[in-house]
Amino acid sequence: HSDGRDGHTTQSNEPNQRTTTKRVHPLDIIMSSPAVCQVSAEKTVLVPIANGSEEMEAAIMVDVLRRAGAIVTVASVESDLVCTMSRNMKFVADCLITECENITYDLVALPGGMPGAERLRDSVPLMNIIKKQAAAKQPYAAMCAAPAVVLQPNGLLTGVAATAHPAFVDKIEGDSKDGRVVIDGNIITSRGPGTAFEFALAMVEFLFDSQKAKDVAGPMVLPPAVKASLVAKEWPGL
Repeated sequence: HSDGRDGHTTQSNEPNQRTTTKRVHPLDIIMSSPAVCQVSAEKTVLVPIANGSEEMEAAIMVDVLRRAGAIVTVASVESDLVCTMSRNMKFVADCLITECENITYDLVALPGGMPGAERLRDSVPLMNIIKKQAAAKQPYAAMCAAPAVVLQPNGLLTGVAATAHPAFVDKIEGDSKDGRVVIDGNIITSRGPGTAFEFALAMVEFLFDSQKAKDVAGPMVLPPAVKASLVAKEWPGL
């Protein structure tokens, strides 16, 4: 299971009434709690998942962003909170994507995986969220198959330097296809499970600052990134 705050419920036990259960959105709890009123000023991130999403990418993105202090909502585009990921791991989302349509996020970040990326693409509520994000010139990010399968067909990478998984990168335009993490304006893309930590740390740096990304990376004891040269718009690392 993901380490998301899933399954929050409220119950009514008034006399002569049947007990009813209503799921509460994670942001509702955070924003209404006096004990964590300061947290509401932190960065909010939406990570949608689907049946067939890549579990390493989703888990690493959520984990690293939460280590940085971001409020991350994991939302299922399926009709159920439980998603069976690409290698048959079960992830439990915080909420359904339909509960997120009227919420503004500082960043929307898509994991890859197949057929998960296709299911993200086919989610009308999610595409509405991403298009609203783009129209407002707010950040969005995608990795692995998602840049080519979700963003590119919807015109969300037009004129943007980007990358994707080697199996899908031929659908991406420009000279940055071989970059491990590419940032162009407010759009961040990356390649696959092996670049997930770099991708997540680049998002931390983008949302917060370089020092925050270094503070998060240090205790994880990540190997230093070694690369002979960078492509255009490629994130140089910490």
